[in-house]
Amino acid sequence: MSEYPTPLRRFLITVPSMLASMMVAVDITIANVALPHMQASLSASQEQVLWVLTSYLVAGAIATPLSGWLAGRFGRKLVMVVSVGGFTLASALCGMATDLQTIVLARFLQGSCGAALIPLSQAILLDINPPEEHAKAMAIFALGSMAGPVIGPTLGGYLTDALSWRWVFFINLPFGVLSFLGMLVFLPSSDETSSSKFDMFGFATISIALAAFQLMLDRGEHLDWFDSLEIQLYALVAGICFYLTLVHMFTAKDTFIRPELFKDRNFAIGSIFSMLIGVVAFATIPMVVVMTQTLLGYSAFHTGLVGLPRAIGTLVSMLLVTRLVSYVDIRMILIAGLAITGYSMLMYSRMDLYVDEWGLLVAGFVQGVGGGLMFVPLSVIVFSTLPQRLRNEGAAMYSLTRNVGNAIGISALQFFYVHYAANSRQRLVEAVRPDNPAIGYAMPDFDFNSVEALARMNAEIARQSAMVGDVRIYHLVFLIALAMLPLILLMRTRKGGAVNEPPMHLGE
Repeated sequence: MSEYPTPLRRFLITVPSMLASMMVAVDITIANVALPHMQASLSASQEQVLWVLTSYLVAGAIATPLSGWLAGRFGRKLVMVVSVGGFTLASALCGMATDLQTIVLARFLQGSCGAALIPLSQAILLDINPPEEHAKAMAIFALGSMAGPVIGPTLGGYLTDALSWRWVFFINLPFGVLSFLGMLVFLPSSDETSSSKFDMFGFATISIALAAFQLMLDRGEHLDWFDSLEIQLYALVAGICFYLTLVHMFTAKDTFIRPELFKDRNFAIGSIFSMLIGVVAFATIPMVVVMTQTLLGYSAFHTGLVGLPRAIGTLVSMLLVTRLVSYVDIRMILIAGLAITGYSMLMYSRMDLYVDEWGLLVAGFVQGVGGGLMFVPLSVIVFSTLPQRLRNEGAAMYSLTRNVGNAIGISALQFFYVHYAANSRQRLVEAVRPDNPAIGYAMPDFDFNSVEALARMNAEIARQSAMVGDVRIYHLVFLIALAMLPLILLMRTRKGGAVNEPPMHLGE
């Protein structure tokens, strides 16, 4: 067994690994704000240009579970170097694309290559640090993986406005090259690789299931969900393939997804908890960004500044939690983080169209503090009892559950938001009539025969109903956070959260 690397060597391994995972995390959301510009430049319809996002998400869903097997078979260094090289090349192809087909294919390649970078970066940081340093390592990892929802939309908006939509992808090139060279030079090669046979049936069923499920979530809102035959087909395919995956996993030998992963209680419960955090902590961030820009009238850059306290709160809580885990039961930290996150949602649910900037800053800071208190302890407790030989597959599956939770959360919250906003609009419209005393009192000069007056009234109703939809969603997420609290007590831990393990093979 080799010893853990020196602090300098750890730093030189950590930097390129974190650059890679940050690129992937940011690219999940950075292209969203550039879609209208891409649509005009590529002569695509609104539905067609959405495939720029869908292709990336589908490719990532398919390739994420594969990354664990590839790392075990060929070694982490080779998989990481090839992945970051492919991701950088695909980013260049996206920026140079002149038609929709090229950019969709390049985005699929980008998603496929990027899928391994986040989970394997997490596994690398766990392996190069002794157990007592795992909390600090996961804090560093969390800063990278949580960067996407925080800075992605703002950075994308700035690059699109200041330069062009192509720089949304070109921005990856210098970081990709630095990460590639850093991994090539400093990341240790594997001492051992597995010769396990590839389970093609298991990979095919889970890949088809995840692809169909992601397509259903991504396109459901635009196709009116299950009123669409296409969405019904995606749901049917996903259901059948998920069933086949489960049956195969528990009845065959040497399956693509190892059942022993989920025999570890911490890992199984932590994966479920990670999915739910995707709803509570991550899926709400795009809603806050959209609310701030469309309803409150903030520019993309101003929205980014208002969201900055969220990142500061996350950083502060992560620095705090690396010291707390040695003295406090990790489950108590998780409970505190979830409670604070829930309270931030309660703060958002009490806002209206006239909320001042200070209210947004405080709520964002509180939300960041809660997220930082959850992410690091959860990563530590999930991997504290998982055998090191399962760490590659475990990191991949843990990352997959978080991504699935994010996708489900965004789609589910958007579905309920549309429902709540429509109900509110219906009630408001019913009240706009000549015999309503409130209308006469509030607007004595309102002319029901004026098209201009009716248009202004319609716009105001749309704003008010949209805000009602937002605040009801925030209150719903607050209730979900409360319901999650008992789940934390099912996990096992001991003071400090770490287990005693011998040093690992660094490249394994």
